[in-house]
Amino acid sequence: MGKTIQAPSILKQALTVNKKPFPWLKAFLAGIAAGLPIFIGLLFGSLEYGLIAGLGGFTYLYVFPIPYALLAKKLFWAVIGITSSVFLGTILAPYPIIVAIVMGLIGAIAVFIFGAFRFIGPSAIFFVLIFAMCTGMSVAPDEAFLRAGLAFLGGALSWFMAMSGYLVNPHGPEKRVVKRSLVELADYLDAIGTASENEIHNRVMATLKEAGQTLAEGYNAWRTSELFKRLYSVNHYANKIFLIAAEQLAGNGKKVPKQLGESLRNIAQQLDNKQVSEITLTQPDELDEVSSLIGAELIHIKESLLRPSSLSKEQLQFSTPTTKRILLGAFDKNSIILINALRFGMFTTFAAIIAYEFDLNRSFWVPLSCVAVLSGATVVATFHRAIQRSLGTIFGILLASVILAFHPQGLLIALLVFLLTFITELFIVKNYGLAALFFTPSALIMAEAGSTLDNSVYYFASTRLIDVLIGVSIGLLGVWLVGRTSASSRLPHFISKTIRSQAQVMFVLFSNQPIYQNYGKNIEFNKMDTNLKNLVTLYDTATGEIPKDEEALQYYWPIVHSLEELGFLLDKCARLRERPSFNDEQLAQLLLLFETMANAVERKTKSQYKAIPEMKEYPAIYSTLEELQRHLVKN
Repeated sequence: MGKTIQAPSILKQALTVNKKPFPWLKAFLAGIAAGLPIFIGLLFGSLEYGLIAGLGGFTYLYVFPIPYALLAKKLFWAVIGITSSVFLGTILAPYPIIVAIVMGLIGAIAVFIFGAFRFIGPSAIFFVLIFAMCTGMSVAPDEAFLRAGLAFLGGALSWFMAMSGYLVNPHGPEKRVVKRSLVELADYLDAIGTASENEIHNRVMATLKEAGQTLAEGYNAWRTSELFKRLYSVNHYANKIFLIAAEQLAGNGKKVPKQLGESLRNIAQQLDNKQVSEITLTQPDELDEVSSLIGAELIHIKESLLRPSSLSKEQLQFSTPTTKRILLGAFDKNSIILINALRFGMFTTFAAIIAYEFDLNRSFWVPLSCVAVLSGATVVATFHRAIQRSLGTIFGILLASVILAFHPQGLLIALLVFLLTFITELFIVKNYGLAALFFTPSALIMAEAGSTLDNSVYYFASTRLIDVLIGVSIGLLGVWLVGRTSASSRLPHFISKTIRSQAQVMFVLFSNQPIYQNYGKNIEFNKMDTNLKNLVTLYDTATGEIPKDEEALQYYWPIVHSLEELGFLLDKCARLRERPSFNDEQLAQLLLLFETMANAVERKTKSQYKAIPEMKEYPAIYSTLEELQRHLVKN
């Protein structure tokens, strides 16, 4: 199979500025979170304490548009992580080798947790940054608790700022994703019977999965609001409409009346209103049987928005695996998440040891540059980061040198940190290199404030530049030597593992096994969910390898997609109160089919065709199984 390396393409992609809109509000609040603690410190007559509290303000950089129930927990642990980093950095500062080892451990743990829970955000970089900056402060282990307490207060301020949005729009993230899923579903209904049907089918399935996951993340067992129940109901009926369309209409060339899609869009627009008083459903003059079923679900959605919900807590079912299950799933010896975490920790430690052994001035900038490079999600992303980090940091150091040459003091430092953090958050969505251009001087100002500039502006700039180049080189070396093609080589193992877990789910579904109301008790479903998530992460990582095996990726993509779709359908099937049961012969036939496919993938051989048991009630599951087997038989 052919492998390709496209260096010019990598450089071009690294320098590309995307068209995402500027996050003005988040950028402003991030600037406030970083600058306000410094200003408060000045009011109390201590710039040093203000700067330490400002480190806690980095908590706000972990704020993303996720449900507030999850955001509160995520930011709480971010505050604890930052506080612990300050404490450890202060108390371990006199011991360089221990500092290097702990720096690697902090990075590895953060990367593993962010990967396992699929948290979006800057992962380990700010925990390592804060730990490293504290080791570069004046050595004072006896101030460890004081510094940690100040960082905690800065982090708590960021937590309250982030959570203040709950008072205005408590379910804003959930509303946005449910609204988007309705619009995508409307587009899908319009596309049925056209050339774009398959493309939009995949898109709406992904959006409905995202909506379900977002609602699960926003669920609060202690207090379930009326709005949340309504959103849950809307998402439930939207899934039913998708299944009806996918099972009864997909692929047969028959079109859906345009009025049904228009009705869905009308409902989506109403979700923005605080109080829904009226919803217009446009109905065609004549409806066939399938369109009537979709119309009936639209009426259910309308009623769920106009009337108080009758859902009890017991009726709110979410497929959320336990924390233990998530961590154990990511701790598999073949898990790309574990491999990335180990590589991250190992080379961060190596970079720190190199810096300390050569007694480089402010040596923590070497591992920090290494960390920035290693934070790329894939090998290609890592090279992008290396290019962006190098260019952004070079110009950032020049900017910082000019600023520090004027020896800013007091209020000006607070204003500079606010402004530079604000600009950083504006440009981080555009290009990491542009963000590094402004983040670098912000971090340097916080690290160097209160100390005199090293010898001269030229010495300062050249020293930092050397640090960055050494760190970037070590990061690239780590990616190239460890795990460069580890994702693609593990795809067969994870595909076969996922197929076998889906076989177990099929057995449970169609052999009268109990499906617990508390979804977390269903071990088979938890395994399937974990394996699917690991497989998708692995495939996404493989697409960014250098060199990239294009033929293998093209072969595995439809298989991975079919497994995703099958997992989605099985999950929805589990929510039904009544399901047909298979006899022993049909179950044996089904299990043989799955094991034959799993063995073929594992051994990288052509699969043998096996008959699929008849599934009149679930044509979508049958056709997906047929498609999956077809991809494996033609190998």
